[in-house]
This record gives sequence, C-alpha cells and structure tokens, in this order.
Amino acid sequence: MDNWKRKFVVIWSGQAVSVFSSTVLQMALIWHLAIATNSAFVLSLASIAAFLPVAVLGSFAGALVDRWNRKLTMIGADLFIAVVSLGLVVFTFFAEPPLWFILMVLFLRSVGTAFHTPAIGAVTPLIVPESHLTKCAGYTQSLQTIGFIAGTSVAAVLYPLWGIRGMVALDVAGAVLASVAVALVSIPPLPQAEKEKRQNLVAEIKDAFNVMRKHKGVFALLWIGAVFMFFYSPINALFPLMSMGYFGGTTTHASIAEIAFAVGMMAGGIVLGLWGGFKNRGAMMSAAIALMGISIAISGLLPPGGFVVFAGLSLFMGLSVPFYSGPYMALMQEKIAPEYLGRIFGFYGSLMSVAMLLGLVATGLSADAVGVNIWFFICGAVIFVLSLIAILMPSVRHIEKH
Repeated sequence: MDNWKRKFVVIWSGQAVSVFSSTVLQMALIWHLAIATNSAFVLSLASIAAFLPVAVLGSFAGALVDRWNRKLTMIGADLFIAVVSLGLVVFTFFAEPPLWFILMVLFLRSVGTAFHTPAIGAVTPLIVPESHLTKCAGYTQSLQTIGFIAGTSVAAVLYPLWGIRGMVALDVAGAVLASVAVALVSIPPLPQAEKEKRQNLVAEIKDAFNVMRKHKGVFALLWIGAVFMFFYSPINALFPLMSMGYFGGTTTHASIAEIAFAVGMMAGGIVLGLWGGFKNRGAMMSAAIALMGISIAISGLLPPGGFVVFAGLSLFMGLSVPFYSGPYMALMQEKIAPEYLGRIFGFYGSLMSVAMLLGLVATGLSADAVGVNIWFFICGAVIFVLSLIAILMPSVRHIEKH
C-alpha cells in the first residue's frame, strides 16, 4: 500500500470510531429530549446549541488552524470533547441531567468541533494526491457513515439499558482512539514562508475569502449550499418526531429511519469512492440536491401509516448526500492552496451553521403549528427548486472548465 494510503486509512479509521462513539451519545441525548418533551421546539433548541459555536467561531477557528500545528489541533479538539462528555458523567452521579445542562454539553462539544472540522479538512490534501481527492471524499463519507450506522444501532439497544452514562463512556473511548490514530501519522507542515505572512485574524480571513471568490463555481456552490442547509436542517432535526410522532412509532422506528438514511449514505460513498462520479461535478451535485428534495417532499405527503415508504425514501435521501458533499469538499481542496484551507473550511462551517440555525429557528417557531409532515413537504419542494437553479447557473454547469 502506498504511504499516503496508509496515512489516510489510519486517520479516517480513527475518525470512524470517533463518529461511532459520538453518534451513540448524540442519539441518546436526542431520544432523551424527544421522549421527555415530545416537542419540535426543544429538539430545534438542542440543534441550535450544537451548531451555534461553529457558526460564531468557525471562521476564527479556521484562521487559527492555519496558524497552528494541524495535527495537534485535531488531537486537542478530540480530547476537549471527551473532557466535556466526562463532565456529563460526573453530573449524572448526583442528579438526572436537566435540559439546560444537556444544552450546555451540546454547546461545548460544538466548540471542539469548530476547531476539529477545519483542521481535518485542511489536513487531507496534505496527505492525499489531488487526483484522488474526490474518490477519497467518497471513502471518507462511507467510513463516517459506517460509524454512524453502528452508533445508531448500538444507541437503540443500549440507551434503555445503560442510560446516558454508558453512552458517555463510549464517547470518551472513541475520542481517545481517534487521537491516537492521528498521533501515529506524520503530517507535512506548511512552508515556513507561509507562517511569515501572518497578519491579524480578520485580515487573514478576508484574504481567504477573496481567494475563494476567484473560483466562481466553487463560490456559487457555497451560497447554494447555505440555502440548502437552511431548508435541510429542519428535516434533520425533525426526523425523530416524524418517526415517533407523525407515524406513531417508537425509538426502534426512529432507529430504522436513521439507519436507512445512513445505509444510503454509505452506499453512495462507496459508489463515489470506486467510480469517482460524473466528470461534470456541478451537474452531479445538482442531481444529488434534486434527489434529496424529491425524497423529502414525497415523505411529507405520506399518510400516518406510511412509515415503511418513509424508511425507503430515507435511503434515497442518504444516497444523495455523498454525491453533493464529497465533490464539493474535493473541489475546495483541489482549487484552493493548502495554506488557506483552514480558513476556507472554517468559513464554510460557519456559514453552513448560520444557515442551519436560521432554519432551526424557523422550524421551532412553525413546525408544531404547521405539522411535521407539512414542514417536510415544504422544505423538500424548495430544495428541488434549488437544484434547478444550481444547474442553470453557468459557473456551476461548467465548473470543470474554469
């Protein structure tokens, strides 16, 4: 096996374990809130707590990632998240964690994510050759999804038996293993000349933004992605209520829908990794958005007894994700110099999180009154229209030529 392949496998195997353990805890917290409150507002509030730090800190965290040792940043962020989770364990020895404490835990874990995500996005092109970035993005999606599927399955079985405390123990172990995997891999540092160009954080963020603007197709897809996230984030947050509320299911039904989504993501990631996708990645991403929109809209039209069809549509929703997210990550990593990628991924994460937060606010204010299923139909229809807008934009349609 080539040296870069070994590094990629080691790092992302550790990340898959971390995703597994984080999913176990995340699903436990979501189900705890869903069972305790049965409220779309509370679930939206939890999602806001989980995304707000990334929205606020993302760009500045990305700028710091470009200054700091990216390897140590990834390890530090993982261990910080583990310490926060341990705090939750300590609290459960004294009392049942209230809503405010769970929200604080989600908030602090997101602070670690704000640094970890741009760091690993910026590290990948330092290891993987440019010609393999799209395929590796597919494999990355599959590894993460395998961790998500296993985590969701384990959470469904162990949450009723172990409670939140047992879920936290798995999360801490996963974070430690992911940190060890990163520590075992040598990551090339940025050239010393780049470090000598440092200004102030705001100027550095502005420089990276201007670099991204020069790539018109990538820049257009950035804003299309923000609009997409505004309408997709409510769907992600309301999945448990759709399964357990509208369709009248249990946590097992919620797990089935989540796993179906994840299986679709895994299958899409494997196909993208083996095939590489269409040569025109702009067209491929537009088609993926269309598939997502159609699947969500049809889900909103199903009768209360249509859970089996909903689970099937969840599979197609998941299938579409790698064909949108994978090519876009690869495009940014190919077209933008490595020394800017921490800031670029930080800004990207910040913008997507702001869009998610606004979408979740709209959901919290409206979903309980309108109905979860109607909200699914509205968001799906808008996402489908967005796919048409994307493919009609010349900079997206001809993105490979620019």
